[in-house]
Amino acid sequence: MVSECGYIKDLLSQKDILCVENESLKKHTSFKIGGKCKILAYPKNSEQVFYILNICKNNGIPYFILGKGSNLLVSDSGFEGVVISSKNLNNIKLISDNEIYCESGVNLSKLCSFALENSLSGLEFAFGIPGSVGGAVFMNAGAYGGEMKDVVKNVTHLDNMGNIQKFRGRDLKFSYRHSVYQEQESFILGVVLKLSKAEKSKIKLKMDELLGKRKAKQPLEFPSAGSVFKRPKNAYAAELIEKCGLKGEKIGGAQVSEKHSGFIVNLGGATSDDVNNLIKKIQKVVVKNSGVFLEPEIKYIKSK
Repeated sequence: MVSECGYIKDLLSQKDILCVENESLKKHTSFKIGGKCKILAYPKNSEQVFYILNICKNNGIPYFILGKGSNLLVSDSGFEGVVISSKNLNNIKLISDNEIYCESGVNLSKLCSFALENSLSGLEFAFGIPGSVGGAVFMNAGAYGGEMKDVVKNVTHLDNMGNIQKFRGRDLKFSYRHSVYQEQESFILGVVLKLSKAEKSKIKLKMDELLGKRKAKQPLEFPSAGSVFKRPKNAYAAELIEKCGLKGEKIGGAQVSEKHSGFIVNLGGATSDDVNNLIKKIQKVVVKNSGVFLEPEIKYIKSK
């Protein structure tokens, strides 16, 4: 792969695709953990996305898609392949009185602010979630009683054959922290959201209220990947963890947050092994004490 890097970078440069070699992924994840990838590419349209995917497939090069990196734990050994960032897919526009189209790389908070500017309600729950629209759709992100499934009308994606397709309604298979995109190989390009008209002052009040709750309850002062575990049936992960006496538990630079037990924070210098070992310890203790297995919500990225 090392010898191929220059060749791949030259191919991408010929198509005016911005890319960098040997980029540290800890700079691109909210956990601030992770080694280097061979190439980090920034496509700005669907044609460039397809070109990058084709290069990877034709050369047997592994790849993964990076949004805001807010739900990822990247191995300290890095990723021996191409990381495709959606950062430059950031267009957003109003397409009707109550519908917004935005590309997958748009920051969720930017989307929420755009909805506010246009007096559109329905996205208040997402204000303050540190992710991209594409990532939020991929995992059906949600908080405070709202989920992406409540507002997404349709999603446009590039499939693994290079076809641009659109999914809507049941096609999206939305459920708790799940969408159809976890079942198939696709690149989310853009999303149409259907919202409802409301008074701007009321929307702003709700956004401020939920952001205040986040700041009060979540350890935003430390790097993390948000909630580590999915909510188990008829229970709460944070409560189960706390009942096991694991609040504040540390392994290396990783700690179960003293503010919210559902978070693992990077106190400084935490490694991916620190986090993984802490996750395993939590799972072992919780299942022993409660019989409940906690399923991780964060995605672990490593070279095969």
